[in-house]
Amino acid sequence: MSVEVGIKGRAEGVVSEKNTAQTACSGALPVFGTPFMTALMEKAAWTSIAPYLAPGESTVGTKLDVSHDSASPIGIKVWAESEVTEVDGKRIELKVAAYDEKGMIGHGTHQRFIVTDERFLAKTAKKLEG
Repeated sequence: MSVEVGIKGRAEGVVSEKNTAQTACSGALPVFGTPFMTALMEKAAWTSIAPYLAPGESTVGTKLDVSHDSASPIGIKVWAESEVTEVDGKRIELKVAAYDEKGMIGHGTHQRFIVTDERFLAKTAKKLEG
């Protein structure tokens, strides 16, 4: 299998005190925090791609360009959707959007790269060396 244009993903949750702007230190109000919205978008993206990768491969997010257009209060259901729009070798482009029960709350684009787990982690570990 391989990653192809059109693959869609979805991730969902409920706004709670654990994912507010206050908790993320990204604002002072008790509403769904932008860092948590973008994390939900990334989850929708990577989990949709994962089944199409070879064993020992993963994807890493390298770019996220989104707007957060509407606040979501504690207690409301939120979800993110993703769709692969371009595959260029190991680079994958997706469109992403987030919603709450009242409509779209954010949207944008996301880029991920396919990596070999072992090689990626070995390269990362070198940062700890002398």
